[in-house]
Amino acid sequence: MSDTDTEGWQLPMYRLAVVYDEPADKEAFDRRYTDEHVPLVKAVPGLGSFQLSHPQGGTPYLVAELFWPSEDAFKTSAATPEMAETRKHAKGCGTTFTVYTGEVAEV
Repeated sequence: MSDTDTEGWQLPMYRLAVVYDEPADKEAFDRRYTDEHVPLVKAVPGLGSFQLSHPQGGTPYLVAELFWPSEDAFKTSAATPEMAETRKHAKGCGTTFTVYTGEVAEV
């Protein structure tokens, strides 16, 4: 399974969502995020899918959603040096953010 192929996955899945507040310098944030942070995220072992969205209407500025097939798979990825580097880098991207994690359930 590729790092962006969740077709055929069955629920439950586990999601980490990062909600970024509006940065003071949007161009600098976008450049650093796209050029530096995205490759770090994509290098996290075990990551199943990585999606970005810019919600309309202001805050939040950016939402990143990362998916794993299970909480155990997430915990394994979370303990890797690649994830540690990704977390460290996120803190220097130029804005504040909030992280949410949890099992995804279809309703």
